[in-house]
Amino acid sequence: MTWKIDPAHSQVQFSVKHMMISTVRGHFEKFETEATINPTDITQSKVVAKAQAASIQTGEPQRDAHLKSPDFFDAETFPELVLETKQVKAKGEDLVVDAELTIRGVTQPVQFKGEVQGPAKDPWGNQRIAFSLSAEINRDDFGLNWNQALETGGFLVGKKVKLELEVQFIGS
Repeated sequence: MTWKIDPAHSQVQFSVKHMMISTVRGHFEKFETEATINPTDITQSKVVAKAQAASIQTGEPQRDAHLKSPDFFDAETFPELVLETKQVKAKGEDLVVDAELTIRGVTQPVQFKGEVQGPAKDPWGNQRIAFSLSAEINRDDFGLNWNQALETGGFLVGKKVKLELEVQFIGS
């Protein structure tokens, strides 16, 4: 069965350390998916998701512009981040999703862990299913290696980036 993402009930988020002492959070406002989900055997599901690099939002316009620049995502040259599932393993509601993530033209394996909720019928008779998944990547692995040394040691931007996907799909 093919499923369409419900953008009103989905979020593609990230967080990274700033100056080694605080966490900056952000999200991508524009994303789409092609999904074939088997609710009775979730391990037979396949998803290709694309986020628009230029839709990055952190709540600070100057930082957002820097993240879109060639120092980071280079959104003009590499307009999309792409995530493609390779294997889904399930134990009850718990999931492990092996995928390939492409950022700036660099593809690396990434493993998400989380859970599936549903399927369930909404009040209008539509089938829905949701996933709550998280992973951690090293941004240097994708060529996102701009940084600035701090006087006290360490760097302005952390290397570890936490990814969080809260996504809901509608069956068709």
